[in-house]
Formats: sequence, C-alpha cells, structure tokens
Amino acid sequence: MAGRSRSWQGAGVAQNHFDEAVAARYDLTEADMFAPAVLAPAVDFLTKQAGGGPVLELGIGTGRVALPLSQRGIQVHGIDLSPAMVDRLRAKPGSDAIEVTLGDISTTRVGRAFRLAYLVFNTIMNLTSQDEQVACFRNVADHLEPGGRFVIEVGVPQLQRLPPGETVRAFEVTASHLGFDEYDVSRQRLVSHHYLLHDQGADLRSFPFRYVWPAELDLMARLAGMSLRERWGGWRREPFTSDSTGHVSVWEVPAA
Repeated sequence: MAGRSRSWQGAGVAQNHFDEAVAARYDLTEADMFAPAVLAPAVDFLTKQAGGGPVLELGIGTGRVALPLSQRGIQVHGIDLSPAMVDRLRAKPGSDAIEVTLGDISTTRVGRAFRLAYLVFNTIMNLTSQDEQVACFRNVADHLEPGGRFVIEVGVPQLQRLPPGETVRAFEVTASHLGFDEYDVSRQRLVSHHYLLHDQGADLRSFPFRYVWPAELDLMARLAGMSLRERWGGWRREPFTSDSTGHVSVWEVPAA
C-alpha cells in the first residue's frame, strides 16, 4: 500500500487539534524545524538507529522527518490522527513511497513489525493522560521486531523557570509570534498558547499537553518490556545533563 493512506481499527476516540487551519500553516509556522541544521542531525541519528530496517513514525504530520528518511532508502510507515496534516504530506514529492495509517498513536495497529519507531518534536506530550502515554509505549513495543528500538525527542519540563505562584511562562516573543505555556503543576498538564500576529490582527491557537519526565518515560518503557539504551541532550549526541532543556532517548525491546 505504498503511497496510500488508510483508516484505522483502534479503541477510544482521540481529539484532533491539528485541523485544516493548523495544517495549512504548519510548515510555515514551524519553518525553523525544517532548517538543515536542525533536521539533518535528526535524520542522521534515526538512519543509524534504523540499521536499514523499516521504520514507524508516530505523528508523521506533513512529513518533515519521514520524507528525508525515505529519500535515504528507508521504508517509512506513518501514523497520524489528522487527515489535514497527511493531505499536506501527500502533496509533496516523494510521498508516494510512504504509507500512512490514520489513527491514534496510542492504539492504532498497522499489522506489521518495524526495526525502529520514533516520536519527535514533543509529540508524546500530545497524549494528555498518563494512561495514553503508557498505552503508546505498549503499542510501540507490539510493533517492534526483536531488538527493535524506540526513539523519543521531547523537552524537559522547565518548572525551575516558573516562579512560585505563577502559572504562565513565555517561551517565544517575536514580531510574528507570541508563545506562552500555561502550567497546571498539580495535574502535570500545560496548555500552549500561540498568538500568530499578522496585518489583520492576531489568531490564537491553544494546544493541551501532558509534560513528562525522563524517569517517568523510562518506567513506561519498562512496563512495555523495553529498557533504556541511551539518552542524549540532542540529536548530535550532546551529553544529557541537569541543564538540558530536552532529550533524545532510545529504548530497546529484548532480542530474540
């Protein structure tokens, strides 16, 4: 089914926050993430982890990572909840080599095994409950070959930057974009508010997340039968330290 999209069989109903309005602007608003200096190290890292085997991207979106991986000869299958985002992927050259299944990344099954699965750009936090995040790890483990690996790129919660008694932190302030994270520490949740400024005024888009700690992810992996193989402060294998604002972690299922 290369180059086609199909629906999914899964339990539960997830909420799609990446509608047509978001999808239409996504590549523009996230243009920095498409820059070669940002994207190439991620593709290099994932290529090495895949070892030539097929890979599964959870939250494939418009194909920012999947397309360059596919261009390196790696067979890529994606899962995504948003038909609008996948439509943008399908409009790009080379997308006919990529199969996509529409569905929730925590429950959707694609009926085959992979050498590597990956979740990038904080997508694990789009699952807004611990149960959903645990289910995602189990779903990934069920899709991996013996010895297969699971890679996540995600930020480290910046609660140390949140003054006592305050709940909102600005993470980007530019002439065209105001970004604020609103924290609910007691529930381990945040809402990311984006004000997109233009000549006619401003558009507001808000996205709910559940932030998650590295040690919590390691426990989720253990519950799914995986163990931590390596953790870095970024795609270039920078050391992960107490000052790291994000991490790239690799878990592995046991070899046969």
